[in-house]
Amino acid sequence: MSMIRYNPRSLTPWFDFDRFFEDFEKSAGASPARTGQSFQPAVDIYEDEQAITISADLPDLDQKDIDVHVQDGHLTIKGERRFENEESKDNYRRVERRYGAFTRTFSLPDTVDDENIDARYEKGVLRLRLPKLEKPKSARTITVNAN
Repeated sequence: MSMIRYNPRSLTPWFDFDRFFEDFEKSAGASPARTGQSFQPAVDIYEDEQAITISADLPDLDQKDIDVHVQDGHLTIKGERRFENEESKDNYRRVERRYGAFTRTFSLPDTVDDENIDARYEKGVLRLRLPKLEKPKSARTITVNAN
């Protein structure tokens, strides 16, 4: 007879305890705008033979509120979605959208030409086109010497 480690979560595979408590905390009355929880924009990454394309959903941001920079082989997207507090005395209001500053950083492969990255922002979507180098950086073998 083999021994099996006891896992209470395996008793109810249809019920995700972690998600339940996460959802419970979110619905407990603390709105994301008041708790300081920032949002992380969703990102799609697509690669073909010529380039890598990154699309980031950045709704309700102005172009001037978006910062994209490359440093030391990393691409960083920064921005901030501000909460515009409108008082509503007659109606109950619930805020579920997340606000605040965000930062997304991606490691760039050696095949990316980081001098010619193209960034376009349209209809709440930031699209970055990272062209690939025509000739990738060559690999070389290092000889290991004994002392």
